Amino acid sequence: MGKFQQPVKVLLPRFTEAYFAQYQSALADRKVDAKIEYCINSEEELLLFTLFSLKAGLTYDVLGVVCGMSASNAQRNQAIGVETLGRTLAGLGHMPKRKLLDVKDFESLFQGEDSLIMDATEQHIQRPGDKQEQKDFYSGKKNFTR
Repeated sequence: MGKFQQPVKVLLPRFTEAYFAQYQSALADRKVDAKIEYCINSEEELLLFTLFSLKAGLTYDVLGVVCGMSASNAQRNQAIGVETLGRTLAGLGHMPKRKLLDVKDFESLFQGEDSLIMDATEQHIQRPGDKQEQKDFYSGKKNFTR
């Protein structure tokens, strides 16, 4: 058995259960009768799409092209997949025990620790459409003044 097959054997059934618990039906039963072909036809395909989208770090436009769907469908499918994956991992006990909502939460969590190692790799995000939101996400790193 390959090194990835065992985790998938555990993850897929739990992912399918979490999806069903959220939507009270299987993904195949939720598809509407339309004249379009669906790109994601099962919970297994949704799980694969979700894991790929998180690992690849593509914009929704590119993710849509790669996976044969529109950017808005890529975003919607990723949101559904991430929510379902979060429920799955929480059920398996693999999610963080708490969320750090402010500095006080952070300080109380790491109180008494001598050192902390953090991954500060820059992550690309989809550019917000709203001007104020763009300013909030602007780092200024590429602002060249001559």
